[in-house]
Amino acid sequence: MTTSRIDKLQSYMDAHNLDAILITSPRHVYYLTGFATNPHERFLGLLLPRGAEAKLLVPALDYEAAQAASSVTSILTHSDTDNAYEILGQLMPSGIRHLGVEKEDLSVLRFEAISAAVSAESYSDIGLPLREMRAIKSPEEVARMKHAVRIVEDVLRAGVAKVRPGVTEIELVAELEFQMKKLGAQGPSFDTMVLAGIKSALPHGTPDHTKIAEGELLLFDLGVYADGYASDITRTFAVGEISEELQNIYAAVLNANLLAIEAAREGVTFGSLDRTARESIEAAGYGPYFNHRLGHGLGMDIHEYPSVHGRNEDLLRAGMVFTIEPGIYVPAVGGVRIEDDVLVMPDGVDVLTSYPKQLTVIGS
Repeated sequence: MTTSRIDKLQSYMDAHNLDAILITSPRHVYYLTGFATNPHERFLGLLLPRGAEAKLLVPALDYEAAQAASSVTSILTHSDTDNAYEILGQLMPSGIRHLGVEKEDLSVLRFEAISAAVSAESYSDIGLPLREMRAIKSPEEVARMKHAVRIVEDVLRAGVAKVRPGVTEIELVAELEFQMKKLGAQGPSFDTMVLAGIKSALPHGTPDHTKIAEGELLLFDLGVYADGYASDITRTFAVGEISEELQNIYAAVLNANLLAIEAAREGVTFGSLDRTARESIEAAGYGPYFNHRLGHGLGMDIHEYPSVHGRNEDLLRAGMVFTIEPGIYVPAVGGVRIEDDVLVMPDGVDVLTSYPKQLTVIGS
């Protein structure tokens, strides 16, 4: 698979008159070679000369791991006392004029060091072909994402079982993240969120020592990385009996979630999905309280292409994975978000998340 991805970039170089491509983000080095690492401040680069063998430049302490995992066989190293950019310059094809780079990944400082070592005439961003490749998940990628979803749902079950009045948000976060490691995840795919009571009305609230109480909502938003791929799920629960208003809010969000999933199929636009959910919430009288996009792409990154918002007229294509997560957040009252991960199929979507969505009372 990694070889075919490199071949696609070779074709892109032919079509766009690039002499070479330099990959510097660890995510894309992994995507193209199978070698995963965090180089910290050290330089990591995958050099793809046009029509020639790929070369992987890694910190010396990663050499053995790269040999074991990388599909690229030409692996070179630099020590902590070497100038990695000088070595990179020596690896570049002679007379290079046009170099493709990941502009989103490069700091100004690192770009200046690369350009001083390479002295190309122009630098083109290769973010678009990488985005297009990553947008369509392979069967192997889908299998990894399903595995990540299974883990996070088991984590959520374990966390929900610990809910009692008086337990704090941060205690539940600690339990969830303990379970992530215990159940085989690499770790959380973003900051785990548990929000109680009126704090559930904060779409990006911060868990603290707030205690769980009867008669309130409790929102869980969590995800894990497993085998390099992310999952993301949100479920909102009732702790004991909740008010009719909170029940109505929950029903409106669930209806919007289900309508958007039903509308999702190959060939429709992402904007239409956002509008479907938003119009449903507006009809329920809560339009101003749905204050974010419907969802986001999911894969090696927790947030990647596509952005599922009302002005995105890109079309759904089979193999895309994204979230559907409508929410209503009423200040000083409470908030509900219900989030699923979906895979576009030729005849609709496969909802990867299966954790129940009906309003459930917990903690009693």
